[in-house]
Amino acid sequence: MTEALLSGAEVERLTRRGLHLARFTVAYNVLEGAVAITAGLSAGLVSVVGFGIDSGIESAAAVLVGARLAARLRHGEADERKERIALKAVAVTFFVLAAYVIIEGVRGLVVGEAPASSPLSIGVLVASLVVMPVLAAAKRRVGDRLGDNLILADAAETRICILLSISTLTGVGLYQLTGAGWLDPVAGFVIAAFAVREGREAWAGELVEDADDDDD
Repeated sequence: MTEALLSGAEVERLTRRGLHLARFTVAYNVLEGAVAITAGLSAGLVSVVGFGIDSGIESAAAVLVGARLAARLRHGEADERKERIALKAVAVTFFVLAAYVIIEGVRGLVVGEAPASSPLSIGVLVASLVVMPVLAAAKRRVGDRLGDNLILADAAETRICILLSISTLTGVGLYQLTGAGWLDPVAGFVIAAFAVREGREAWAGELVEDADDDDD
């Protein structure tokens, strides 16, 4: 169902719900990122630090969505030029993330540093696997009802966060079980690949367009 088939009250209700979801995304990812970065640095887990930085990037994307939805509720128009500039800024942070993870991962492999055990890192990753699928599904429902590609793209971003959680948890978990320190840098390289992909799409302004691909 598209926005054109909904009543004005229903459009406003769904838009407000989308705004609430965006705000929750920002709050949760800021907390998640702070915990992940702290735990990752303490244990020397490059992939967990990268995951935490990605949480900050997810927050930035959610801020863009929230700002646009808030402008819509005020019956105003979002400044498309400024949104494009902001998207390019987000793209740069993706590339910085990828560079950091690759450099640290290679350094870890060359030096042979073994990360420490980190139950806190595992805890934050498991929490993400519980929260993010629910959040992504809620965004998808709102985006589908409104026919809103921006919200659908934000849902896709959240789904990518789920994939990052899985890859990071796999690397950290296998390290805890096997003691193979090289698994953490390899998990970090997976995050770098995701970051480069997201960065390229953000720079090209294709984050919104991805939502259309899901509907094909």
